[in-house]
Amino acid sequence: MLSKRIIACLDVRDGQVVKGINFEGLRSAGDPGELARRYNREGIDELVILDITATIESRRALAATIHAVARELFIPLAVGGGIHTEADAAAAVDAGADKVSLNTAPLSNPALITTLASRYGSQAVIVAIDAKRDGDRFAVYSRSGTTAASRDAVEWAREAESRGAGEILLTSIDRDGTKAGFDCEMTAAVSHAVSIPVIASGGAGGLDDFVDVFTKGAADAALAASIFHYAETSVRSLKQYLKQHGIPVRI
Repeated sequence: MLSKRIIACLDVRDGQVVKGINFEGLRSAGDPGELARRYNREGIDELVILDITATIESRRALAATIHAVARELFIPLAVGGGIHTEADAAAAVDAGADKVSLNTAPLSNPALITTLASRYGSQAVIVAIDAKRDGDRFAVYSRSGTTAASRDAVEWAREAESRGAGEILLTSIDRDGTKAGFDCEMTAAVSHAVSIPVIASGGAGGLDDFVDVFTKGAADAALAASIFHYAETSVRSLKQYLKQHGIPVRI
């Protein structure tokens, strides 16, 4: 069985890491370069930078922030936010990104997924899906969770895979920042619908939440922010706990 990955997320606004609840009420969580250095030392498997206001402000992700983080890392770095064109992706890669994460742009221009997969390889293209529960379905939202996209998360994940995406980053807006646990039902629905890795995001509050999302949620990786940023648990402690519960991780 492949090792499960633990991923730290840096939501960045104005060059600072921030965190909120349900994508709102953002507060400062530290300097991105310092946090990257700490996570690299602690043994995180990958790091994601999301420039959360880039799309809303109609600009690219900040190259200076990407570079400041990339120079601290010896692990894969994914960058999202404001990537609407091939040129935007190239700028992120040139600044130090190993992968690009697409959220809003491919909903209106799904061919962008194929274009970037052809240029960089599918392994470098993540399609990020932000979703809320809507009855018995999971409704997709764009523009940092502010705009309903009239798409179902499971169907959109299948299409993203067919167009060349190498991974799905699935975030539960309902659980984001709540520490109430991952939405394992939504994660499992998407994980079972595609053959590419699914990264679960939104709701991590304790060690058992990670056990649940890897077992009940069938996730390939789990992403968290608050519990790492505020040192509520360490990456090393989490991995040791997962290993004790029979979940393969890189120690």
